[in-house]
Amino acid sequence: MNYREVTVTGEYVARLETGADWRAEIESLASEVDAEAGWFSAIGSVEDAEVWFYDQDDGEYQSVDFEEPLEVAACVGNVSLLDGELFAHTHAVLSRRSGQALAGHINTATVFAGELYFRAFEEPLTREYDDTTALDLWL
Repeated sequence: MNYREVTVTGEYVARLETGADWRAEIESLASEVDAEAGWFSAIGSVEDAEVWFYDQDDGEYQSVDFEEPLEVAACVGNVSLLDGELFAHTHAVLSRRSGQALAGHINTATVFAGELYFRAFEEPLTREYDDTTALDLWL
């Protein structure tokens, strides 16, 4: 297990901008508060979404597009550096009007309404390729 203690430098709440990209809004907040690492949770709704599922056998993400309004019933993730850039690793449970739940890694989604809680860390977290999983994981 790879672990370390982190120091919290700030806690922030934000309203995501309607029409913006969900993940980009999280990365933008991290940039504005000068955080190269942090943890977040969010709720809200999106107009559409591209959700990724990681195929463990193929070692690749499979993309699924939803061109419909969805509730963001739960969204959690973290911010770290990937190839020197801020990256919001964003997982969410989305729901359709029928109540059917959809879940996965949000690549892109257009914000309708969103509320975010972000806890920034002093220590940066960096992702690098892991041979065992074929994923970019924290060092």
